[in-house]
Amino acid sequence: QVQLVESGGGLVQTGDSLRLSCAASGRTFSRSAMAWFRQAPGKDREFVAVISWGRGTTYYADSAKGRFTISRDNAKNTAYLQINSLKPEDTAVYFCAAAPTTTQAMSVRLIDYWGQGTQVTVSS
Repeated sequence: QVQLVESGGGLVQTGDSLRLSCAASGRTFSRSAMAWFRQAPGKDREFVAVISWGRGTTYYADSAKGRFTISRDNAKNTAYLQINSLKPEDTAVYFCAAAPTTTQAMSVRLIDYWGQGTQVTVSS
């Protein structure tokens, strides 16, 4: 089993950068793909990025390419999401997730464990 705790969210201005962290506990972290999803008010939870546990293969949603970078440090049991040039449309609750597989077509149905989420609010 894996427990996930996100941090690093907050209120920022357009153009700022943030790095979200996801601290994991549990024996299977190093063998789990780690993903980030986000959910804006009134919208479905959407995939942002995923990184595999072995080679560090990454996939991004089209909306995340260019400004978002996912990474992980297995020694620290932590995954990260760097977000640059933040826009108001990035405002959402960002969730960390663990999954048994890595695919471009990540969806909520593939997730085994979720964190509680961290709020990111971008003011214009």
